[in-house]
Parts: sequence; structure tokens; C-alpha cells
Amino acid sequence: MATHINERTSGDAMSTDAVLESPKQENARQTHLDNDRLDVNAPHKTEGPHVDPPKHGLPKSVWIALVVIAIVVAAVVFFGIASRSSDEKKLATVTHDASVPIVNATHPSVARLAPEISLPGNAQAYVDTPIYARTDGYLKSWYFDIGAHVKKGQLLAVIETPELDQQLQVAQAQLKSSQANLNLANITSERYQNLLKTNSISKQETDQAVSDASAKEAAVDASSAAVRRLQQLQSFERVYAPFDGIVTVRNTDVGQLIQGGSSPTPLFHVAAIGQIRVFVPVPEAYSGAVRDGGNATLTLDEYPGRSFTGVIARNSSAIDPATRTLNVEVDVQNAKAEILPGAYVFVHFKVPDQGESLTLPSNALIFRSAGLQVAVVRDGRVKLVPVTLARDAGAFVEISSGLTSSDLVVLDPSDSLTSGQQVDAKQVSFTVTK
Repeated sequence: MATHINERTSGDAMSTDAVLESPKQENARQTHLDNDRLDVNAPHKTEGPHVDPPKHGLPKSVWIALVVIAIVVAAVVFFGIASRSSDEKKLATVTHDASVPIVNATHPSVARLAPEISLPGNAQAYVDTPIYARTDGYLKSWYFDIGAHVKKGQLLAVIETPELDQQLQVAQAQLKSSQANLNLANITSERYQNLLKTNSISKQETDQAVSDASAKEAAVDASSAAVRRLQQLQSFERVYAPFDGIVTVRNTDVGQLIQGGSSPTPLFHVAAIGQIRVFVPVPEAYSGAVRDGGNATLTLDEYPGRSFTGVIARNSSAIDPATRTLNVEVDVQNAKAEILPGAYVFVHFKVPDQGESLTLPSNALIFRSAGLQVAVVRDGRVKLVPVTLARDAGAFVEISSGLTSSDLVVLDPSDSLTSGQQVDAKQVSFTVTK
């Protein structure tokens, strides 16, 4: 019994001790228990060779793949940046090249042009007349159309004038009445004069009868003039050709209302083209070389290889201040009607020989407010140089001053070309045609 009490006392004491343990002691004891569990669960070591424990991390193949991917990405980025940089450089180069205009240029030629000038002219019929109606009415008929050859006095058209015809009949009746009154007045005047000799009537009555006869005679004259005027207007019912020629225009047709004198449109145009007048504006610089009576040669595009000879008939003897040209007329025989009125012709005049000089195509000239200039390329830049013309031959010009044979001259310069502008000159050649 005592033993039992001691055991119980001992157990109670242990419980009391367990209750009285501090938190540190409890944590230490818990750690010891956990270690004991690990030792129990751990496999028993056996005698044998030493084996390293497995290493934790990514496999080697994964690392190699990552490195390869990184290299590829870096290469793509590098080449993309390099390609973009190259494209930007190319774009800058192309933009710079595009900003520099390309021009054709040539050196002046040392050549001698043919001793003549070729100028454009306008051919006109020697006589060109519009035919108007002189009386009012309606067109009854016409007999010639455009292109028809007519002779002087041939009937071109007939106009019906019913109102004029009635007016003429009235005037003729009035004339007869005036003539009857005149006859009576003359008889009365003679009777009064005979009676006056016997003092049968007074002098006053005789003078009145004589004056009345004179008045009636004047009335007859007035009526006769009215009749003649209307007869003259009636004669205009028939329209005749005024000279030999060709009908070039017909502006009327049957039944059309005709208003004589006030109509702005002629009935016909008749032109005499057996001889042609050619009017040529000659530049002031060559006005002294063109003399009346001299010969000139004409060429037309419709007759290649052929030329016509004309005579300088006259000139205006005055320089047009607007164009600085002398108006010259050249007459050309045209019996075969090969040159038509209104044709565009080139007239060639002989001029004194100027000797050899620098020659340029005409499209190299620049006409601006500063005067006549050409664009010369020097060290890749443009310089506008004033020049003086010695002669204008149409497609080519002779330069008397302002250029040398070594200058590179721009052809077809643009209106925006200025001095100092950078250009890319492409040299071309040209051949002077004489």
C-alpha cells in the first residue's frame, strides 16, 4: 500500500513537472522528437561505395536551348536594327539625289549658219470680200456653194422683197400724180402770162401761177428721185459676184430673213486667190536686210521638198512697238491654187553673212525681266548669264557675246531655275542644220 502511494506520488510529481516546463524547453523537446522521427524513417545505411546526393536545378539540355534561343533573338534584333539603319541611309541618299534636278546640257557649237532667216508667215487671198445684202427681204434662191469658182458679174443669189416692190409702186404712182399736177400748172401759167399781156388779170395772179408751176416741177423731181432710189434698192434683190474668185463662205439659205445693211453676217465670202499675199513679222534686227523688190522663198509643210518664189512687195515702214517687228508683205503667184488663204508658211529671206560664231539651240534661251539669258553649269551649280543674239535662225541662234565654247549650257531650262541651284548635268550633243 505504501508502494502504491509512492508510485502515484511519483506520477503526480512528473505531471507537475511537465506542466511547469518553460516554452523554450517545450520547443527543444519538440525538435528532439522530430529528429527522432526522421532517424526512424530514414533508410538504414549499408556499407558500400559513397554516393553523392542528387543535385537540385534545370538540366543541361535546357540550359543549352535557352542559350541558343537567346543568341537567335539577339541576332534577329541586331540584323533588324542594321537593316533599318541601312534603309534609312538609302532613303536619305535617294532623297538627296531626288532633290538635285537632272538637266540636259551642251557646249555651244562653233559653226556658220546659212545666210538666211526663216520666219513664219500668214497667207491671205489677194482680194477677200464679204458680200452683204443691201435690201430687206427673204432669200429666194442661191446658186453657188463654198469652193465654187465664179466670174465677175455671175448671179450668186436672189432676194424676194415684197415690201420694197409695194413701196416702188406707190412712188411711181406719186410720180405720175406729180407729173399731172405739173402739166396743169404749166398750162395755167402759160394762160395767165398770155392774159397778162392784155391786162385781163393782175400781175399778182400771174406770178402765183408761175410759182405754182415751179413748185409742181420740184415735186416731180422729188418723186422721180424716190422712184430711182427704190429702183436701185430693188436691183439689190439680185446678188452678183464682184470679181473672179472662189466662194469661201456661204452663210445663208433659202427662206432666210435678210436684213439689208444692218446684218452683221455676210451672205457670201468671195476670194481671189490667183495671187497670194503673205504677211511676215520681221524682227527689228533684220528689218534693214529686207528690201522692197527683193525675192523670198516660201515653204509649206503640206509640200515637203518644194518651195515657192515670191517678191517683197511692200512693208509697213514702221516697227510695231508691241512686238518689235516690221510687217512685210510678200506676193506669190498662185495660178494653180496650191497655196490656200490662211495657210501657215515659212518665208526665207537672204541676210548678210555674219561669219562663224557660237551657235546654240533656241530652247536654251531664257526670256525673263532681266533680259535674254542662258543657264550655265559651273562646278555643279547653275549661273544665269546674259547673252546677246547675233542672229535668230529659228531652231538655232547665234550668240555674239556672253558665252565661250567651253561653257556647259542647260537645254530646256525650267521657269524655277535660279542662280546657285545645284543640278546634275547630263551632257548631250546637237547638230546645226543649215
